[in-house]
Amino acid sequence: MDNKEFKSAPASYFTGKAFLKTLVAADEITNCNISEVVFEQGCRNNWHTHPSNQILIIKEGTCWYQEEGKSIQKFSAGEAINILPGIKHWHGASPDAPMVHFAININTENGMVNWLEPVTDAQYNAG
Repeated sequence: MDNKEFKSAPASYFTGKAFLKTLVAADEITNCNISEVVFEQGCRNNWHTHPSNQILIIKEGTCWYQEEGKSIQKFSAGEAINILPGIKHWHGASPDAPMVHFAININTENGMVNWLEPVTDAQYNAG
C-alpha cells in the first residue's frame, strides 16, 4: 500500500484501522464515487445504509458482510456484493487477515452514506 495515496478512514465510523483512496470522485456529471478501501485485520465499519445502491468488489482477503437480522456472509477476492438502497449493513476484514475492496456508490446526487452505531464485538465475533 502506498501510504501517500491512501488516507486514514474516520475513526468515528470504523472499529480498527482502515484506509481509503478515492479513484473516481462523484460530480454532477458522473454521479458515481469509486474508492479502494483497505481494512486491517479485525477492522469493520459501523452499521450504515446508503440512499442508492452500493457495489463492493473484493480485491484481496475475505470480506465479512452482514445485513441487519441476517447471518454474517463471507466473500472472497473477485466476488461482488450488490447492496440495495436503505439496507442496514456493515462490512470488514476477518479477525486474522486484512481485506481490500472497491466501493462503488452510484446515484450520489441522493447522498453517499448514513452512518449508524458501531458493530459490537459480540455481533462481529458471531462470524
